[in-house]
Amino acid sequence: MALRADWLPALTAFESAARHQNFAHAAEELHLTASAVSHHVRKLESRLGVALFQRHARGVSLTAEGRQLADAAGTALADVDGVLRSLRGARDDEGRVRITTLHSLTYTWLLPRLPTFTQAHPGIALSVDTEIALTRFDDGGPDLGIRHGPGHWPGLTAHFLMDEALFPVTSPDYAAAAGIACAADLTRHPLIADHARQGWHDWFRAAHVHGAKFEERYTFSDTTDAMKAAAAGLGIALARSWIAVPYLQGGELVRLPVPSMPARWGYYAVYPAHRRLRPAAQAFLDWLLDTARDG
Repeated sequence: MALRADWLPALTAFESAARHQNFAHAAEELHLTASAVSHHVRKLESRLGVALFQRHARGVSLTAEGRQLADAAGTALADVDGVLRSLRGARDDEGRVRITTLHSLTYTWLLPRLPTFTQAHPGIALSVDTEIALTRFDDGGPDLGIRHGPGHWPGLTAHFLMDEALFPVTSPDYAAAAGIACAADLTRHPLIADHARQGWHDWFRAAHVHGAKFEERYTFSDTTDAMKAAAAGLGIALARSWIAVPYLQGGELVRLPVPSMPARWGYYAVYPAHRRLRPAAQAFLDWLLDTARDG
């Protein structure tokens, strides 16, 4: 059976749906509707005479035939994508790596370590995006991302960088005046929160302060602002270990003599599963992994 051009839209839709295991996510990636993706897949199934997906209440999963085609289609489309990128890419952009990451981690962990990367790779330029919203890895978008989460995202390859712990911090003057000796003492003080997925409720539970009633007087969208609020003496913040390092080293914050809590999620370097990294991006990923491993 010869591969004709009219097969390509259906194969593209199928490959994306297979990679995401979800028609709606494939539709978002391809700028189509979910029904259009479903139509392409059914058309492909009809022409091949086999079922490529098993459909059930929670979504879809590949059949054995679907997995076989998904492997072949994914490899082929990735190869074509790589060639197209190399043909159309401007030479002055070949040495630039586009990164999407978190503002708090950039300020406290990435920036202090970047000089070692630039010394090792003086020909590679970096563009760093710290928008709060998760960036899509479209054509022309970022090469790599650093994300905080469980370590698995649809359509992305994820490499573990580091985990972290959570513990209360405040300014030295506030700590001296507060006289905190145990976890329960924190309930009598104004607490500073951010929009992280683990917060004070989780910490009090881990510290065995059950039924704690406390006041989150200040809430910030970014952890950096929460750290600065604590350093200004506004109250007590729940710090993430990697984010707190420069504040602790500089004496702006101190840890309180109460327990720390292992974080539920860690930091990961991510990139599209279907895309082969360019040499410059691969060099930055290798440096990230080595740097995280060294602490």
